[in-house]
Amino acid sequence: MKHFHAISRAELLSTVIGILGGIGLISFLTYASDYPLLVAPFGASAVLLYSATSSPLAQPRNLIGGHLIAAFIGTSCYQLLGETWYAVTLSVTCTILLMMVSNTIHPPGGATAIVAVLNHASYGFVLFPIAIGVVILLSSAYFANKLSPQRSYPMSLAKK
Repeated sequence: MKHFHAISRAELLSTVIGILGGIGLISFLTYASDYPLLVAPFGASAVLLYSATSSPLAQPRNLIGGHLIAAFIGTSCYQLLGETWYAVTLSVTCTILLMMVSNTIHPPGGATAIVAVLNHASYGFVLFPIAIGVVILLSSAYFANKLSPQRSYPMSLAKK
């Protein structure tokens, strides 16, 4: 029989506050402004940022680089090839390769590239909603993860 991993109340509270601060603020701004700042890949980023904080995939460089690369590549593929199966495929392929080369692998980035193509993104998509959302998620993760003594985020600061 498998046993659940013991998680402290501080860690659980940190996770809840992070999600409320990050996804909550992005959702609120989306509904209050009627501007679509909320994209599905942010939900996947939230899993990494608020529950897998020591993962290299959750670190700021990966969050920022992964989403921005994906948004730019996905938008470029849509602008050049339209909403086609090969634009989607090429956007994910190029996104993953560029994340690998730049050491910014963030799995939700693959979804961001798809979202750009399927939503007929213009280059403004890179800034709104992606860059703005990433800043909100990262800020929330930074502050929320300070609430738990078991967490150190970002990891690059912990190693110094």
